[in-house]
Amino acid sequence: MNSRLLKFLVVGGVGYVTDAGILMALLRWTEIDPFTGRLIAIAITLQVTWLLNRRFTFEKSHRHAAVEGMRYSGVGIASSLLNYLVYSCLLVFVPTLPPVAALTLGSASATIFSYTGYAKLVFGR
Repeated sequence: MNSRLLKFLVVGGVGYVTDAGILMALLRWTEIDPFTGRLIAIAITLQVTWLLNRRFTFEKSHRHAAVEGMRYSGVGIASSLLNYLVYSCLLVFVPTLPPVAALTLGSASATIFSYTGYAKLVFGR
């Protein structure tokens, strides 16, 4: 496994913990439902992973940070839609599945898509 992919997976692990932690906190301490809570968690996690991937995984691109951030958001949103679709379908069709299990399966489903998008479209490597 190349070092960039390994770094991406480590950052993804931090993103997963961020995503799951925020979702679980929202579900435990607020009246937010699992679908809305996940949208909030994903939005925050995208910011965390952009900063970490930019610093550790891919390094800064030759683009202005605002342009890079917009490209990252575009790939992140597309990846998050895939992730959220899997998450939501699992919760609807397997209602006994805990939200964090659905989050895990949704995140796993989007990993390859997001790595490829970030490497090719955002950081240009």
